[in-house]
Amino acid sequence: MVFSLGPRALAAGTKLAAFDTTGSTNTEAMDSARAGERGPMWFVTTEQTAGRGRRHRPWVAPRGNLASSVLEVLDVTPSVAATLGFAAGVAVEKALRQISVEAAMRAPQSAANDYRLKWPNDVLAGGHKLVGMNLEAEAAPNGQLAVVVGIGTNVVAAPDNMPYPVACLHAMGVSASAEDLFAALSDTWQEMRGIWDSGRGFAEIRRQWLERAAGIGQPVSVDNGVQTISGIFDTIDEAGCMIVATADRRRIPITAGDVHFGSAASTRTVRK
Repeated sequence: MVFSLGPRALAAGTKLAAFDTTGSTNTEAMDSARAGERGPMWFVTTEQTAGRGRRHRPWVAPRGNLASSVLEVLDVTPSVAATLGFAAGVAVEKALRQISVEAAMRAPQSAANDYRLKWPNDVLAGGHKLVGMNLEAEAAPNGQLAVVVGIGTNVVAAPDNMPYPVACLHAMGVSASAEDLFAALSDTWQEMRGIWDSGRGFAEIRRQWLERAAGIGQPVSVDNGVQTISGIFDTIDEAGCMIVATADRRRIPITAGDVHFGSAASTRTVRK
């Protein structure tokens, strides 16, 4: 199969660059922005050899998985651009749900699954990490902000030796391809990007994200590299920060960190 945009993305004039293999779709996207590309434009492959996830961690996509990055050049501040990641999360969840239903209609052995969004930028299936996202931004040649949202999905295989449980679509019984998922994602992205509207529609994005969120009301521990904050995951605020309600009745906004829910949260050491 070959990659193609969905009808909504095509109608919006979205561009597409597909690769048999590449080092990093995020790098391809940002290099294009530096050369003057203004997007919107997708960069996709089924084999990524030098990808990077959040906090510069490696993200390798073996052949058959989906590595995708979308470039948008926007007249927004970095703080507003950061909220675009929540629109991406909702778009990914919608696309996954769509292809799961379609796969179940084609083949009885396929299964529709319950997908949840984990703050700040993962998608879980049955509590296991299925999708990771990474948002990068820098000044574009025209003075606006080049924003790249990288989305990596385990379609046919999940990585080994990870410090957290992982999943892949085929092992879950969802017999869809990377190309199927991308076509759906390009359309759901177009929908959610329109709602987001350069941050003006973040209230609606936030509402939809919270409807799909993992861990609301549960014990949570967040390690930001300096300290570990524990409490109850209350909500996300109007800037997209995780709000943790602590035992001493504080509500602490979290801007970044590694998140652990449930029993994993309760067994972690709190550093002051």
